[in-house]
Amino acid sequence: MMEMYNNSLVKQLTVYTPFNMQEKARHQQILTFLARYENGFHSKHLPGHITGSAWVVNSRKTRTLMTHHIKLEKWLQLGGHADGSRDILGVAFREAEEESGLDSVRPLSLNIFDVDVHAIPERKNFPNHFHYDVRFLFEADETEPFHVSNESFNLQWIDLEEVKRFNDEDSIMRLVEKTEMMNLMGFLESGSW
Repeated sequence: MMEMYNNSLVKQLTVYTPFNMQEKARHQQILTFLARYENGFHSKHLPGHITGSAWVVNSRKTRTLMTHHIKLEKWLQLGGHADGSRDILGVAFREAEEESGLDSVRPLSLNIFDVDVHAIPERKNFPNHFHYDVRFLFEADETEPFHVSNESFNLQWIDLEEVKRFNDEDSIMRLVEKTEMMNLMGFLESGSW
C-alpha cells in the first residue's frame, strides 16, 4: 500500500512540467530522492524528507497568504511535514488549515503547482537536512478572519508585487511569477493548470 502512494506521487511528478531550469533541477532531485528512500515521508528521516506546501491566493489571485515562520525566521508559504502521509495534497491542505485557521481554504487544482528542495539548518539536536517540498495552489477568502498558529510570528495577506519585500528567494519569486502569468493568461479561470 505504501508503495502505491509513493508511486502516485512519482506519477504526479513524472507528468509535471517544471517552470524553468532551476525548478527542473529541483524536480529531478525529488524524483531521485523518492527512488532512493521509501521512508522519506517521515519527518525524522535523514538526509531529508518530503513536505507539502500550500500557496494560498485570494479570489482575484492578486494576494497570497504568507507566514512569518518562527523556526526559520522568514516569510514563507504555508506548509509542513508529511508525517508519514503519502497524500501530499492532503498534507498541504491540512497545513494550510492548521496554520491559518481559515475554513474557506480550498485547492484550485489537484495538480502540483511547484516543487523545491531547500536546506533546513540544524536545530535542537536534529542535524541539518533537506525538505523536498511539493507545492499546491489553494484559494481562500481574504476577508475571513485568520489566526496565527504557534509556529508563526505573524500571518499576513501580501500583494503579489510586495512579496519580494518579505522574501525574495528564487523559489518564492517563482511562485509569484507563476501566479501572475496564470492570472494574465486566464489559466486560473479556465482551470487548466
